[in-house]
Amino acid sequence: MSDTAALPQGVLVAGMVLAAALAAGAVLGRTVRGRAYAMLGALLLTPVLLVGEIWHSPQLHTARAHPVLAVAAAVIAVAALAALALLLSRRPGLLCVLALAALPFRIPVQAGGSTANLLVPLYAVIGAGALAWLVPRLSPRHQGEPAPRPGALEWLLLGGVVLYALQAVYSSATSDALQQVVFFYVPFALLFALLRGLEWTPPRLAWGGGVLTGLALVFAAIGFWEFQTRRLLLNPKVIASNQVEEYFRVNSLFFDPNIYGRFLALVMIGLAGVLLWRGRPRDVWIAVAALAVLWGGLLTTLSQSSFAALLLGLFVLAWLRFGGRVVAAPAVAVAAAALVLVLAFPGALRLNLSSEDSISKATSGRADLIQGGVNLARERPLAGWGSGSFQREYRRHEHSSGREATSASHTIPITVAAEQGLVGFAVYVALLVLALRRLLRGARGEPVRAVVAACFAALLLHTWVYAAFLEDPMTWTLLALGTALAAPRAAARVSPAESGSRNGRPQEPVVAAQTAP
Repeated sequence: MSDTAALPQGVLVAGMVLAAALAAGAVLGRTVRGRAYAMLGALLLTPVLLVGEIWHSPQLHTARAHPVLAVAAAVIAVAALAALALLLSRRPGLLCVLALAALPFRIPVQAGGSTANLLVPLYAVIGAGALAWLVPRLSPRHQGEPAPRPGALEWLLLGGVVLYALQAVYSSATSDALQQVVFFYVPFALLFALLRGLEWTPPRLAWGGGVLTGLALVFAAIGFWEFQTRRLLLNPKVIASNQVEEYFRVNSLFFDPNIYGRFLALVMIGLAGVLLWRGRPRDVWIAVAALAVLWGGLLTTLSQSSFAALLLGLFVLAWLRFGGRVVAAPAVAVAAAALVLVLAFPGALRLNLSSEDSISKATSGRADLIQGGVNLARERPLAGWGSGSFQREYRRHEHSSGREATSASHTIPITVAAEQGLVGFAVYVALLVLALRRLLRGARGEPVRAVVAACFAALLLHTWVYAAFLEDPMTWTLLALGTALAAPRAAARVSPAESGSRNGRPQEPVVAAQTAP
């Protein structure tokens, strides 16, 4: 049990598995009412587990010392949540904008002896959106009403969450696994269910894109101020690193320059989509101006993983817009230039190919982490060491320091193989195949879908050289948005009899999307 937990470890682990199963039921349930009950259960259980895990953290000192005040604050929070849920029930399109606006904002909370950056504003939006959706569907008139049939992607996505929770049972770091499931996987699964079921009209997409662009510009402005003043607002580790290194990295309101860079890169891919598909001069000039500012912001992060993600996203976007023949030559040229730079001019990169220490330093320690992760996977190839155990097992096997171990999950495929073995790795690979298939199929003729697919490819590459795949709400948002936008095309491929239309009327788009593979 962690130092901040108030409940026994066995209770927390059992609750974690139950919460994962309820989240899966909210997406995979056979009836509408069953999904509503599962969503309600996950919505009620998750805060209990969260508080049970962080009860003895410094952030909850006031609640422990003044229980009456804590209860009053809880009542006010529930009332505010109910008021927001009522608003969303009357204006469901508002959920699109609020969810996208809340994606970047994280609040640090100590849990399990470390600091977790929780998306508290997003949790509030998810809770209110879930209440607005499920309350009407708990009524008796929905008794026995069949729910839309989920596709293979949904089964793998939610099945992977349940598998992760189950593999925490034999993990040496159950507290870390609990944080992953309760803080991220379960809330984001509910977010996926909500966003997938929305009708993403052009105005809603425009408002959502405008909000993300506006936030990115504000974050970039804060980053410019940090770079100019050489002062960071957040993250003591980055502050300390800037004091001893020759360079200076900024993170704006994010705790990590790489996550800040990832957000900027994804927004820039969206703006590039405007340049490729929109013909109005006003839109083009606004996009160009925003891209210039965000490019400057991305440079101040010095995030190599974000640069690579942006480049891949732009290539995917160009491929979907112009075809493979147009993109092939530039892609080969870029790859050849990079290879020549590494092989012919390694000194420019401060890289000595014959030295393991040089390679490790040039890759910010990634080479050592990958090798250590591969060694862990080889020792327990089938089931792995258990969910959330990478950092602890890496430290124990490689005799590394605590500082080195904090970066041990920076290559997601290696982490999955080490923690979950071949079983979890197979689910991960299959999930990627189905996700890319769903997002890319038919996206060439649809600009927004092309942007979503390009952003997902960029994010995927970023997770291979950094971290946070299903721990990032952007992953779930892109999958949900891509699924919802693919619905009309999927509906066109399914006959009324096959899609379960009633009274001669076609099925709702979201239903068709959930039957897509």
